[in-house]
Amino acid sequence: MSEKEKSSRGNASQFFIAGELCRRGYAAVVTLGNTPNTDILCSNIAGTRFVHIQVKTFVPGNRTCSVGMKSEKDFGPNFFWALGGIPKPNTNANFEYYIIPSSVMAKKVVEGNQLWLKSPGVKGQKHKDNAIRIVYLPPYKSAYSDFDLRKYRDRWDLIEQKLRA
Repeated sequence: MSEKEKSSRGNASQFFIAGELCRRGYAAVVTLGNTPNTDILCSNIAGTRFVHIQVKTFVPGNRTCSVGMKSEKDFGPNFFWALGGIPKPNTNANFEYYIIPSSVMAKKVVEGNQLWLKSPGVKGQKHKDNAIRIVYLPPYKSAYSDFDLRKYRDRWDLIEQKLRA
């Protein structure tokens, strides 16, 4: 996948997620890269409650989604990760969305990375830490984590609970 295609898919994911929130009656704006930890800022219509959403994009059917090191930080109760599965054009794949609270993402990613670092590599070597952090997409599972994303599929209600006045 070219860098341009990856960027376009990421942008599309942000707009699809913001569009779904607008469809549900909320005000959602894409920050267009102007805020380092917030891709979408969403509020109730009154503007009295807000959530921040960090979006990561994947192609449905892929085994993993890269989330990076910032996924290890709990940004607080009004911060969510939205993993957007955006199908390639001219396919019959469905869109997939996983809505994950920041606290859950941080805990599970840290646990998984720590276990991976303690485990020997394929040739028995010690794993070296790096900036890559990934989560496994259903139905796939990691040998280093019990993080099961299935319970976060289409969990828009987690965001909506924070926005109700």
